Amino acid sequence: MNIRSILAITDFSEQADRGVERAAQLAVEHGATMKLMFAPANGDAPPADGACRLAHTARALSARLAITVRTANQTANTLQHVAEEAACADLLVLGYQRESALVTLLRGQAAERLTRLCRCPVLVTKLVPKKRYGRILVAVDFTPESRNLVRLACVLDADAEVELFHAISTLNEAKLRCAEASAQAVKAYRQECLRYARNRILGLTDSFDARRNRVMSKVSHGDPARQAAIQQEYVGADLLVVGKWRRPPLMEFLLGSVAQRVLCWATSDVLIVPHDAQTSTRVAAVQRMEAEQRDAKGGFRRLKGGPA
Repeated sequence: MNIRSILAITDFSEQADRGVERAAQLAVEHGATMKLMFAPANGDAPPADGACRLAHTARALSARLAITVRTANQTANTLQHVAEEAACADLLVLGYQRESALVTLLRGQAAERLTRLCRCPVLVTKLVPKKRYGRILVAVDFTPESRNLVRLACVLDADAEVELFHAISTLNEAKLRCAEASAQAVKAYRQECLRYARNRILGLTDSFDARRNRVMSKVSHGDPARQAAIQQEYVGADLLVVGKWRRPPLMEFLLGSVAQRVLCWATSDVLIVPHDAQTSTRVAAVQRMEAEQRDAKGGFRRLKGGPA
């Protein structure tokens, strides 16, 4: 995946400024165009001088870094509008902001809601972007989509050290103990899982031997989100990459997701990559949005007129 266009959203807060600065740095590194958009997490209308401030920020970034920076329509300030704008971007960047516990419980954080709406990777910044990423931790689960996570991490910063991480769930071990399996049987099962995980993660690292910096790997046991956050802090990674499956909102509300918990627990920036991520050229984006609108209208007609 090539990063040719980056969308950064801001509400002019300090946290949002971190996202804008990181987006600008990445635009420089990848020779990408950058677009700025006003979009507060709570959906507030832009301030009276919002368009002026956004244009000033764009001009300042363009002059300082010699990159192309555009601004989005000021009348579009909801997360749905952001998702529509992100359909034509290869990367969406925003600063991490905590919302109230009740809002987070009912709707999820703004960054998490955007990952449900967008088809492009979403970079959530927590750190002050003083330098390029030095170490990137990639949480993999051995699905075919894991290779895309590793590839994106390698593309994002060719000079960064990349470490692949997999946490083996202990749920099946607990089931064995509940079934009164012997300690020897549980130990044998644990060793077999570890052997399998090491072989699979080795296969992922072997695919990227041509990188300037070697791809490393680590296997652990426990809850994938918790262990990924612990490993990120232990190795001092300044970016954690995690995939996200697209699931119904009710399931997300009841079960949560690894990406959601990683976003809360990680102390680094977090890159959330939808497993159905698509290249977001403008032509492809328009075609996709038109197809989705046709599907939605077709579903409404069927609902109105009964089964098709």
